[in-house]
Amino acid sequence: MIITKSIEEIIRPENGACVTIGNFDGVHKGHQKLICSTCQKAKANGLKSVVVTFDPHPLRVLVNSKTPPFITLTSQKLELIALHNPDIILALKFSREIAALSPEEFVKKFLLDPLNMKEMVVGYDYALGKGRSGNYKVLAELGDKYGYGIERLDPVIIMDAVVSSSRIRDMVQEGNVWDVRPLLGRFYQVRGEVVHGMNRGGRLLGFPTANIKLEDELFPKTGVYAIRVEVDGKVLPGVANIGKNPTFGNDALSVEAHILDFSHDIYGKNIRVHFIQRIRSERKFNGLDELKERIGIDIGLAREILSYPESQVRPGLHLTESGSGAC
Repeated sequence: MIITKSIEEIIRPENGACVTIGNFDGVHKGHQKLICSTCQKAKANGLKSVVVTFDPHPLRVLVNSKTPPFITLTSQKLELIALHNPDIILALKFSREIAALSPEEFVKKFLLDPLNMKEMVVGYDYALGKGRSGNYKVLAELGDKYGYGIERLDPVIIMDAVVSSSRIRDMVQEGNVWDVRPLLGRFYQVRGEVVHGMNRGGRLLGFPTANIKLEDELFPKTGVYAIRVEVDGKVLPGVANIGKNPTFGNDALSVEAHILDFSHDIYGKNIRVHFIQRIRSERKFNGLDELKERIGIDIGLAREILSYPESQVRPGLHLTESGSGAC
């Protein structure tokens, strides 16, 4: 497998390639269907399977600060795509110059000439080129002109609605992390480095917490969650608070994770937090005793939630059984 951000690093496939292209934010079940279909079609026709995406996301270039928070940063997106084993993953550096290309110019410059594209697989609503003018009809006409086939896949429907990045983003921001799992094929996760915080969890409350310097952009709604924490290749049960710690008068948003039955020093380590289910909203308590009592209740509820077989998480970026990376 080749994972690259430079098209110059790709040796032009002699027999041709089957290509899918998209932003793939979240690499959700709809994206997984596209990638798997591309890999299967490539194998059946003796072609190389190629997934083309963009870095940064085109919206980040075209509208900048007005973009919504993205579900996956580029590094995680590429890791998730790689689980499906395409031959080549190309993360093109997106620019205004690329955005200004006509569909024909883009197809020739990035798909036909360097990749020798013979087949193309696109989503039901995908379009490329200036002003998103390269819809399925236009791409099919270009296929007739340049000799490549094109297949358009129907949307993936889960819970009576189309699986989309915007739908997933809304669900995560509403704190609906349990129900987002079937759409992603995994629980929503964030990651970051464990750093020193205010040292209140263990010292004042008796529940030590890992304060996380987060890398991600998208966070669940403030509140308390049952979680699973990935550290040093192990998956451990826990409880997390997302919020501003109103009992202590904090203004800054933080994510603090208490790992159950765990006492090891993990400062400086990079961890992943998988959000399993929201337990309650954030609230201000009348002193430490009331807060400690509520934390004890939260831990009990988390243990119950995490006892469900459906709450299991495997180490690494592996998808859940229902969203296995195997195509």
